[in-house]
Amino acid sequence: MQTIWLKTSSTADERARPGPGRDLGPLFAGAATAVAGTGALLALTDSGASPRGPFALFFLLAAPAAAIGLALRGLDPFARVLTALAGAVALDMLIAQGMLAIHRWSWRGGIIAVTVISLLLLLLVLLRPVERILELIHRRAGKTSSS
Repeated sequence: MQTIWLKTSSTADERARPGPGRDLGPLFAGAATAVAGTGALLALTDSGASPRGPFALFFLLAAPAAAIGLALRGLDPFARVLTALAGAVALDMLIAQGMLAIHRWSWRGGIIAVTVISLLLLLLVLLRPVERILELIHRRAGKTSSS
């Protein structure tokens, strides 16, 4: 009989390592959120500030990409980022095409539509574990009542 040893994940070792650079993930996420929020705010208020264009473009890519990336928990990080960015571009193009098709194009409406759809995707992803928990509760309640 042969004993098979399982390797432990390196993420626990990476989180426990001391020194600079270990807490950069939350810092970058916070900075990206601030830039995206500023871009949406500058675009919706029709500000004449010079970073309005790049920040708004960052918002149009980051908001749907964050929602899609959160839904793809099973992929490795590179595939997750690549798929989330491709999905964000596709979603932005579908919104623009839909608004052009119904002759209701406006840049303000596009930003609002991207915001609403991204929030709905994020909400669906965040509520999914609740549905699984409720499903498990109903299954267990059905097993105990039928026994």
